[in-house]
Amino acid sequence: MKRNAVAWSTVVSLLAVLPGRVASAHAGLPETSNIAIRRGHPRDFFVGTTFGAVISRDNGQSWRWVCPDAMGYGGWRPEAYLWRETGDILAATGSALLHSPDEGCTWRAHPFFKPTWVTGLAGHPTDDRVFYAVTGRPGLANGVYRSDDGGETWTATPLLRAGLELNAVRVSPVDPRRVYASGVSNNQMVLLRSDDAGATWQEFPHAMPELLRPYALTVVALDPVDEDVVWTRVSAQGYTHLHRSDDGGRTLTQVSVLDDTFINMDLSSDGATAWVGTLNYFFLGPSAGPLEKQPLPTGNACVLRDGETLYGCGSTWLHDWALARSTDQGRTWQHIFALYEIQGTQLCPRGTPVRDLCPSRWPQLAEQLGAPLYPDGGVEEPPPPFDAGTADAGTPDAGTPDAGPQLPDEPPAPPKSSGCGASPGAPVPVLWLLSTLLPWRRRPRRPHLG
Repeated sequence: MKRNAVAWSTVVSLLAVLPGRVASAHAGLPETSNIAIRRGHPRDFFVGTTFGAVISRDNGQSWRWVCPDAMGYGGWRPEAYLWRETGDILAATGSALLHSPDEGCTWRAHPFFKPTWVTGLAGHPTDDRVFYAVTGRPGLANGVYRSDDGGETWTATPLLRAGLELNAVRVSPVDPRRVYASGVSNNQMVLLRSDDAGATWQEFPHAMPELLRPYALTVVALDPVDEDVVWTRVSAQGYTHLHRSDDGGRTLTQVSVLDDTFINMDLSSDGATAWVGTLNYFFLGPSAGPLEKQPLPTGNACVLRDGETLYGCGSTWLHDWALARSTDQGRTWQHIFALYEIQGTQLCPRGTPVRDLCPSRWPQLAEQLGAPLYPDGGVEEPPPPFDAGTADAGTPDAGTPDAGPQLPDEPPAPPKSSGCGASPGAPVPVLWLLSTLLPWRRRPRRPHLG
């Protein structure tokens, strides 16, 4: 019997009666939320979750946990991670720019961006050293920044001014000189475009008078074959309105209206097919629309295309997997892993935040997930020495802090409403109640193809 024996409507009904912050959508249930694949290493996965992150170095055969305390991102979870070929991992949290130089063992908040908020991050499609970041803290000058050394140092582009609050940035896979950003300029929603790698910018306001109080215009995807085709989303009255521009952002045409909270989207290699993940559903259709709701995945349904393979995250509580792959454009899915298959904490050297902080937190999480307490017969094996041949970045240098990072002036609430963040603290009451409905069983890992 699968663990999704109880309909999600029953789960939602249960959560709705719980008090306070745990009664929101997903109510702090452990979930996956985004997927990153290491550039040039298709067997290496880094999956963001509502309880930190999990990492696999063997094509999904085994998974290890990186606890949020060691990452130090506070209440703002990254919407996505970027994993460089060198082994460095970067992420924008909406507050800080996080950087791990050693594949997830040590994390720090980049001091350059204090006190502003880093709200978006994008990498160059072919140059592993080039990144763009945007900021969006109200009351400060915000703009677009560029790094040419893998995120170590940053320089402001000419797009930097007061009254501007940006929320996302994307680099065209067709022409890397084409960069798009989005946000608000003097209380007006805008889409911005550079054709020369950030040296100059054009600004296109979008009022959308047909919508009632629209907000959060965000660039969400760029076409893989045409640099002038860009997708945005905007929220209005509880719906996500997905728009497409075929003229480089000057005009927007509505493609689809989704009755759920947007998580992310991706496009097929020819740009003809679009996939959208939302808080509860997964949508598929032609890129010109309309998009149709699919039966799987459900629950925190994020999506990532790598070559011709599609990866999707979803809810273990609903369909017994948290990450799956599809080779038929999202029509059928093959299990990669479920949350109860996590095998303990990431194996890191002593003195790193993950090694010092995460093991003591694992038993409680393992109990919640129904995971084995330790990977080998109940005995916790000591981590092996850090292997520089496996992790190209090597051991962190003396300039890397050996404790969790302190975030710069963490704001009281995120700038976006995703509805799927984990509430602070362990969600023991929710999971205890669910345990009376869901058939918890510790099962052996099902075999997967390497």
